[in-house]
Amino acid sequence: MSKVRVLVGTRKGAFVLTADAKREQWDISGPHFAGWEIYHVKGSPADPDRLFASQCSSWFGQIIQRSDDGGNTWHQPGTPSGEPTTAPDGTPKGESNNFVYDSSPETGKPLTTHQWYDGTPRPWEFKRVWHLEPSLNDPDVIYAGVEDAALFRSVNGGQTWHELAGLRGHGTGSAWQPGAGGMCLHTILLDPSNANRMFIAISAAGAFRTDDAGKTWQPINRGLHSLYMREISGNLPTDFGFPIDVHAHEAETIYVVPIKSDSEHFPPDGKLRVYRSRTGGNEWEALTKGLPQSDCYVNVLRDAMAVDSLDSCGIYFGTTGGQVYASADAGDNWAPIVRDLPPVLSVEVQTLP
Repeated sequence: MSKVRVLVGTRKGAFVLTADAKREQWDISGPHFAGWEIYHVKGSPADPDRLFASQCSSWFGQIIQRSDDGGNTWHQPGTPSGEPTTAPDGTPKGESNNFVYDSSPETGKPLTTHQWYDGTPRPWEFKRVWHLEPSLNDPDVIYAGVEDAALFRSVNGGQTWHELAGLRGHGTGSAWQPGAGGMCLHTILLDPSNANRMFIAISAAGAFRTDDAGKTWQPINRGLHSLYMREISGNLPTDFGFPIDVHAHEAETIYVVPIKSDSEHFPPDGKLRVYRSRTGGNEWEALTKGLPQSDCYVNVLRDAMAVDSLDSCGIYFGTTGGQVYASADAGDNWAPIVRDLPPVLSVEVQTLP
């Protein structure tokens, strides 16, 4: 029987939740890296037991963690067994944690500044890894989206990282400005039908596409009403929210969690509702069974929703209140897998044989 593994990143550690295909009883493992912010945890499609985690601290910096046994044990790639993983002052140690912006003339146009909130120039400064995206077919290849916005790639399982500098150097990088949460590359999408095509999104620079494996990029954000994008807010209660996901077997069935506004990050009317469209966004229905419908003021962040690929598609999302909800019937009914975790930053799902 198939199994499901849900990978949860929170403000105070990572959690691994597992169940069989019925998705009724869940085993909970964690917190891994207790006390650390875990911005993202994701498994390799090429080797489901290989997991990567972005571990971050404002005091000690960025650490990349890897598991090769489905989350039972973890290590920092590139650090030999038995060798200290931190320097005497507690800062991360090892090549696997080094993200250095590429300023060499051979690989693109060197950039030294971007724009700050007030439009003044500001030096590029690495802060953290927001998103990890393993290759679809090579367990040693993984991409990292970071703040300040840039895209990095590792070809040795996270041991070392190299910037794909063509993104920042494509022509507009010096004019990028941060959004309210910083200037982060928060989304990476790999095209399963074209290994050279990738999409990324940056707050607040927009969306970009490459068709040559990251060497060159083109912006694809002319506006919602464009050749690339169309508005799908329809009859939703608001046009603001963070996560959006697609049914594993129905390309026109999509899910969103509307939030009141860009300044009030909680559900409209205090009702936690997932909305589903079966028409690609033309019409929406509220899915509420099992979700709190009064006095609920949590948020659902950008990376905190995912779907499994079982025949009866499962939908999962986590909240800043520490709940992880699951639906085993494509959204018709919901139940909490776990409550009272730290605020949830990310949710990813693996469907295992």
